[in-house]
Amino acid sequence: MRGPEDIAPTPGQEHVHAVVRAMSLLKAFDGGDEVFLSLTELARRTGMHKPTALRLARTLALSRFMVQRKDGAWRLGPAAGWIGSRYQAQFDVGSVIEPILRQLSIDTGESASFYVHEGNLRSCLMRCDGPNARPDHPRSGELLPLDLGAPGRAILAALGEPGDLYERIRRQGYHWARAERSTGAAAVAAAVRGGQGTVLGAISTSGPVERLTPAVLRKLAPQTVAAAKRLGVALGGVPATALRATWHP
Repeated sequence: MRGPEDIAPTPGQEHVHAVVRAMSLLKAFDGGDEVFLSLTELARRTGMHKPTALRLARTLALSRFMVQRKDGAWRLGPAAGWIGSRYQAQFDVGSVIEPILRQLSIDTGESASFYVHEGNLRSCLMRCDGPNARPDHPRSGELLPLDLGAPGRAILAALGEPGDLYERIRRQGYHWARAERSTGAAAVAAAVRGGQGTVLGAISTSGPVERLTPAVLRKLAPQTVAAAKRLGVALGGVPATALRATWHP
């Protein structure tokens, strides 16, 4: 297998190639729970030769993006932490979630919502109404039981809840429910996973039971699952606690 070290850049690409390799060295720390990585492990994770990895690590250390321990192992430096904290401070959750919900609502003609969870409760963090939305839909910040309704059960399944129902949800990748939490409502939902598989919540497509028959809900499932995957990628490494902090408007 050819790694980054084996790909020869053209003269005009040399500086860009060096930046790409430096970034891959920093991203190597995203592969597990280890704080320190040996030079051998850095080289293995990046596909570089050890002399190249060492040269880049020392260069990054000059700007405090990496720090070397006395035994030669490396960790991320304070400059990397500062960049991460600035990203978190400037990150607007709503600007990431809203376009994905809006597009799902346009594609399906129904309402699209994103639910977050904490303990045995869930809450609607954001919602984009379809053209014929129900007037009694959950309000933003309203607390609902996690074990009632499609979004809550999709979250529970992703969290590893035991039982035949949750095993089926995990196999399907989604769950639909009709008149479970509310007698007139129906929804199909899929869990949203962020960085390293962290369960952030669930996206649902919902509407009145008269319109959303079981067949229609199954038809809407692929679009809902795709939207959940897009949102998971967009949210990336945002911790679930950062989403919970925005529950109440």
